[in-house]
Amino acid sequence: MIIRFFLVFFFVLSLFSCNQKSGEVVEQKEKEVEVVEKERNFLYGIDVDSFKVETNKIKWGQSFSNILLKRGVSNLRIHNASLKSKNVFNLKKIRKGKNYTLLTKKGKKAPEFFIYEADVYSYIVYKLTDSIYVNKVNKEITYHEKNISGVINSSLYMSFEENNYPPILVNMMVDVFAWQIDFFKIMLKDSYNVLYTEEQIDGKVVGIKNIKAAKFFHDNLNYYAIAYDQGFGDDYFDENGNSLRKTFLRSPLKFYRISSKFRKKRYHPILKRYRDHLGTDYAAPRGTPIMSVADGIIKEVRWGKNNGRFVKISHNNIYSTQYLHMSKFEKGIKKGKKILQGEVIGYVGSTGLATGPHVCFRFWRNGNQVDPYKQKDLPEGEPISPKHLNSFLYVKDKYIVSLSD
Repeated sequence: MIIRFFLVFFFVLSLFSCNQKSGEVVEQKEKEVEVVEKERNFLYGIDVDSFKVETNKIKWGQSFSNILLKRGVSNLRIHNASLKSKNVFNLKKIRKGKNYTLLTKKGKKAPEFFIYEADVYSYIVYKLTDSIYVNKVNKEITYHEKNISGVINSSLYMSFEENNYPPILVNMMVDVFAWQIDFFKIMLKDSYNVLYTEEQIDGKVVGIKNIKAAKFFHDNLNYYAIAYDQGFGDDYFDENGNSLRKTFLRSPLKFYRISSKFRKKRYHPILKRYRDHLGTDYAAPRGTPIMSVADGIIKEVRWGKNNGRFVKISHNNIYSTQYLHMSKFEKGIKKGKKILQGEVIGYVGSTGLATGPHVCFRFWRNGNQVDPYKQKDLPEGEPISPKHLNSFLYVKDKYIVSLSD
């Protein structure tokens, strides 16, 4: 009996010991699996542990096909990938300086994936083996509300630079307050507050979505801009609900500097004599898009000896505008075409009598060329409608408190 008892005891003990060790092994294996999963590397949503990763920039003259041909991808696969790309991305728009990545299976010569960084917001994935596919992936954007302020000691741009604020906000501010403030006449100690929405991808700032509200203190007055959507997209209004927008844009370019103002008896740098300069010159890089400053109908699209390529637009029976020295016209621009405010009609150049790339903007009122910046009675945009007034006032009060913080 005693012997049988000890035999049973040692048998049970050995089972318990084996199970314990077995459990430890299982638990250890589970931990190892977890570690492996955590260490896997993903790029563009692809597990790249078994791939060689090569990232380069597009060089001048390089194309989708010649990059891949040099890496051993067959003409047939390149052709099939190009066909599948047509409804996703135009391969002719691959540009010098943009990043691309090749993923090649270790031990293989030809890449399995080609990824092109189209812009900061998206990338295009080309799978080049087995079932070829092309897919555009939009990166996940997070939005962050920012509130900044500053005092001007030299210029608005320098103030933003000194405070390390996004420089694109300067141009957005100029657009918002275009008809309220002459930014060429801002004064020392003028100040600003801006509430805006910042776009981030992977923790990096990639852009500005919009300005929600702004305050600009100039010439001892506070100017407010409140963004509000009445059903047609955001527009900007003052604290009383009046539109900050005129029927006409302040400028036919988004980014510019005024190189010559409207004035009588200007010395012409090419003709070497004094003559009236009945327009405003906006200097900008060649190819900068030129926009119509208001809705209208195109009356002229042609070449002039002095004016170069130009477009003239009639906005109503009182106002017309003209845009000179274009490098080229926008596709589809022709006489009789209806045009909308902000629509691109051509591109900055130096055709005709021009010393450098710029657009000479001319403004007619009742058949006479006038300085648009001295027209104090241009038609206003629509104010806040009565049905939106209470909602606007609530938003306005909230934003003004934020701008004062």
